[in-house]
Amino acid sequence: MIIIGEKINGSIPAVAEAIANRDAEFIKNRAKAQAEAGATFIDCCASVPEAQEVETLKWMIDCIQEATDVPICVDSPSADVLLQVFPYCKKPGLINSVSGEGDKIEKIFPAIADTKWEVICLLSDDSGIPKCAADRLKVFDDTMAKAKQYGIAPNRIHIDPLVEMLCTSEDGIAMNVEVISTVRERYPNIHITAAVSNISFNLPVRKMINLGFTVLAMNAGLDSAILDPLNRDMMGVIYATDALLGNDDYCMEYIGAYRDGIFGPKK
Repeated sequence: MIIIGEKINGSIPAVAEAIANRDAEFIKNRAKAQAEAGATFIDCCASVPEAQEVETLKWMIDCIQEATDVPICVDSPSADVLLQVFPYCKKPGLINSVSGEGDKIEKIFPAIADTKWEVICLLSDDSGIPKCAADRLKVFDDTMAKAKQYGIAPNRIHIDPLVEMLCTSEDGIAMNVEVISTVRERYPNIHITAAVSNISFNLPVRKMINLGFTVLAMNAGLDSAILDPLNRDMMGVIYATDALLGNDDYCMEYIGAYRDGIFGPKK
């Protein structure tokens, strides 16, 4: 499972305060903790006005790269900001994100085409977030046609089906399961990601919904997730589910993660 650590995001009040105060040690400590907990990428999102975003992200990237060599997931709603910032990273990471809205794909895909950078692709377009699986899959087909045009292999793409709140859903996660399983069937080597905690907004004891969703989504084909790697229960469930799905020969990764203290009793 690809873990995209979500703990360095300016929408989190403590992180926003650290950004405002240019508290480098706070950012470094969060980066190091996520790396030690098993993050594959460390998300870096400023959540500041766009005029300040490039400078702020460069500062944040410096902090993260001083603390760990785990690749960075450069996170911004602006394609123009992403274009200015991603070359600043010392090694290829993950672009978060593009979609079918506007010209985001046309800006980002050619810029990363001849690199090793990976990219999250949201299944939305100029009409917004499609309400049914068929329409989301149409956005997916359009995205993959453009990826082929620019020579971006499926294994560099993380498809985000856009998980929405369970409490406002009419069919639970049936639509997400249909999208995830269809994408996985069509492209076995593609990555499928999700912001796991989106499912539980406005519900009590959110972690229970998040854990249940993660198991069901992984069973459908999810192999990448934006989440808190310091959540030991979530990490344990991920390693256990990978083992149960036959993705972990002889449970060696599960055993190794337990021995490393990623989940289970704190050592």
